[in-house]
Amino acid sequence: MVEDDVLRRRAVLPIGTVMTLTTLTARQIRYFEAQGLVKPLRNAGNHRMYSLNDVDSLIAIVNQRRSGMTLADIKRVREHKQQHTSDATARRLLREELYNQRFGQSGQSPYSQGFH
Repeated sequence: MVEDDVLRRRAVLPIGTVMTLTTLTARQIRYFEAQGLVKPLRNAGNHRMYSLNDVDSLIAIVNQRRSGMTLADIKRVREHKQQHTSDATARRLLREELYNQRFGQSGQSPYSQGFH
């Protein structure tokens, strides 16, 4: 469901919670951020705030590293997946995000219902 995706992209988790969920240290999480593998948002106090998608990405990175992949391998795989995101999907996600910013995040976007 599209609304689930919108909820998973909300940056609401502080780094301490992410550390608990991923078993990574703050230093490791910040390193993966510096490598461009996660992109947390910043709150008004300039603290990193992570989404559930960020947590999923970090867990995937841990699992990929355990399986022997290098960070270069992981970046390559992620870039390949990002390149295959269709224009239509990217436009739909952008419309939904703009709708949520304008009308509040609690309402369901008409774009997620197939109305264009």
